[in-house]
Amino acid sequence: MSRKIEIFDTTLRDGEQVPGCQLSTDEKVVIARELELLGVDVIEAGFPISSPGDFLSVVELSKAVNVGVCALTRSKKEDIDVAGEALHHAKRGRIHTGIGSSDIHIKHKFNTTREKVLEQAVWAVGYAKSKGVEVEFFAEDAGRADLAFLAQMVEAVIGAGADVVNIPDTTGYCLPHMYGKRIQYLFENVKNIDKATISVHCHNDLGLATANTIAGLIAGAGQAEVTINGIGERAGNTSLEEVAMIIKTHKDLDLYTNLKSERLYGISTLVSDMMRMPVQPNKAIVGANAFAHSSGIHQDGFLKNAENYEIINPSDVGVPTSSILLTARSGRAALKHRLELLGYQPSKTELDQLYENFLIVADEKKSVNDEDLVTIVANTPLLVQK
Repeated sequence: MSRKIEIFDTTLRDGEQVPGCQLSTDEKVVIARELELLGVDVIEAGFPISSPGDFLSVVELSKAVNVGVCALTRSKKEDIDVAGEALHHAKRGRIHTGIGSSDIHIKHKFNTTREKVLEQAVWAVGYAKSKGVEVEFFAEDAGRADLAFLAQMVEAVIGAGADVVNIPDTTGYCLPHMYGKRIQYLFENVKNIDKATISVHCHNDLGLATANTIAGLIAGAGQAEVTINGIGERAGNTSLEEVAMIIKTHKDLDLYTNLKSERLYGISTLVSDMMRMPVQPNKAIVGANAFAHSSGIHQDGFLKNAENYEIINPSDVGVPTSSILLTARSGRAALKHRLELLGYQPSKTELDQLYENFLIVADEKKSVNDEDLVTIVANTPLLVQK
């Protein structure tokens, strides 16, 4: 039986921490409504105590959407009090509180001991529960934490009432098999783990955020923490669109989400525009080149059958169609295809002559557009337009 994966989107919290990507409350509401239409389960709306603007954003998002709205806090009373107030209007509110779990953080960030961190974690979860909302606990830097201590912490916070426990690879350190084994270890060593949802939150410092997230889900985690376009601190977070399409493409994983994948490209563009954060052309799923073909060998294979080179139908993610880009690497098949779209039906002899002229232009330009093709045709004798 397929297992449901909750999608926790932190575009408006972790994603907005990127320098230059700050949004107004109104802009956050626009994106939040699109996230709801996309089918995410929980939207992390901000860190209320950090600024009046973040507090207001959590308040207004709570009013604007019907899905879960989450507010981040440290494991401090004042943080949790402010978050509880900000979530007053939420239909499904959640406080996301936590503390460091690795010895690196315990010693060098908090200057304390494992025992005191554990005590603070249990207190924070219990206090957050008193606010009458869901509680998610994050064990910061869990990717580098001592496994036995991490299991002890997870068991303790679940015992204190945590509904969700987040196991973040905060620094993007883990390899997929390492991270998957961490999640597996928790399932095998935390007695009360069935009382909470285990969540995965991976950063992309080594380019492994999506791979680690999938490894964690395979190992039993039930929630993925993601951002649109993979934006976030430093090298970014796990990309929502990548997780969505991996799960949709690999049916044998027996996982599913409520995401409407045909909305992915639209919200990717919206977030990119609003946050002034361009999407790299070769970005998986939503990049400009994700469904573009420029190599002659690839173009020929694609034109014969799209499945030769595409494992995803572009319409499944909201991209109207694949594109054939004409460059000096393109072959006759691609040139003929583009000419036919323009209404030309060249014979083999004519195509050979056109191709020679095309290569001269293509060597001078990075790409050849339709206007260039019309000019090439006009300068090639005997070609008949039908």
